[in-house]
Amino acid sequence: MTELVCPSCAAVNRIPADKPRAAARCGKCHQPLFSGRPAELAGPALQKHITRNSIPVVVDFWAEWCGPCKMMAPEFRKAAEAMEPHVRFAKLDTEAAPEQASLYGIRSIPTMILFRGGREVARQSGALPAGQIVQWLRDSGCG
Repeated sequence: MTELVCPSCAAVNRIPADKPRAAARCGKCHQPLFSGRPAELAGPALQKHITRNSIPVVVDFWAEWCGPCKMMAPEFRKAAEAMEPHVRFAKLDTEAAPEQASLYGIRSIPTMILFRGGREVARQSGALPAGQIVQWLRDSGCG
């Protein structure tokens, strides 16, 4: 049984092992659990994704004013298309949620943090192309 948090409503869904995750829909809001796009998260929803998803979660900490963040955004999305449903992709706007950026010790952006089982397992700062994001995740034991 796999637990997946819905990126739309944050409901926790249990997916049987014999069901394909890629096509799964939320039992509460009926939205797809995977769309090939990173989920925009902050506050309690981010914490829920980090702690309740059975799959790894990679969070891109970014800001609207950051040039490298804007350059990496489409690459992060391409990586999401390539790695879902094995990894949950999420984004956190550090300007909108400075307390969470501080909680995770974000000192430069863009910074990606990979979480597994609620714990940080890897961190990468700086803009990367999609291929390098995917390789970094695979080197970290994902997918």
